[in-house]
Amino acid sequence: METTPLSSTERTRVRRYPERSTADRAALYRLLDEGMVCHLGVVLDGAPRVIPTAYGRSGDTLYLHGSTGSTTLRAAQEVCVTVTLVDGLVLARSLFHHSMNFRSAVIYGTPRPVTDDAEKLAALRAITDNLAPGRWDSVRQPTAKELAGTSVLAVPLAEASVKARSGPPGDDEDDYALEVWAGVVPVRTAFGEPEPDPRLAPGIPVPAGVPGA
Repeated sequence: METTPLSSTERTRVRRYPERSTADRAALYRLLDEGMVCHLGVVLDGAPRVIPTAYGRSGDTLYLHGSTGSTTLRAAQEVCVTVTLVDGLVLARSLFHHSMNFRSAVIYGTPRPVTDDAEKLAALRAITDNLAPGRWDSVRQPTAKELAGTSVLAVPLAEASVKARSGPPGDDEDDYALEVWAGVVPVRTAFGEPEPDPRLAPGIPVPAGVPGA
C-alpha cells in the first residue's frame, strides 16, 4: 500500500482555507473506508454528469462498478470523484459564520476498465465489504453471465486532495457578547435494525457482519 504523502497538483491545491487540507495519505484512506457513496463526475458529449455510486478501496486503487450498459462507466476518460462526510452542523452567533464540520476528498484520474475476472471479483468484494463487511463470504458468488454484465473501473489514488473542518464556530470577536446560543450539533450515520425479507426462510439469523445487527 502506498505510504508517501499526497502530492499537490494545480488541481488538488486547496486555495480556500488551505490550512484545512492535509497531505496525509492515511487520512485519505480513512475517509474513503468510512464513506459509502461517492459522486463520479465526467463530461459526456460536452455535458457534465455527476453520478452517485457505491465504491470500494483496495490499497491505492478506488473501484467503481455498474452495468456494462452505463455510458458513464463505458467512457474511459478523465474523471473527478468526490466523497464527503458531514460530522456536525456549526451554529454560530452570526449567519455569516455558520458552517459544517466535515471531511472531504477530491480525486482526479483516468479510470482503467477492469477486464481480468480475478481482479474484477476482488474489486466487487472490496465494494461489498465496504458496505457490509464479511457479506461477500456468506452469499452466492456472481455467475459468469453476471460478471460479464458488470462493468468495473479502477481509479488510481495518485492525484487527490483531502480537506476537513472541525471544532466550534469562529465568530467575530464582538459577537461573542451576543446572547445567542452557539455550538456544534454532531451528525452521525446510524444503521437501523435489519428488516428481514418477507420470503426469508424461518430460523435464518441475521449474520454478525450485517450493519445494524
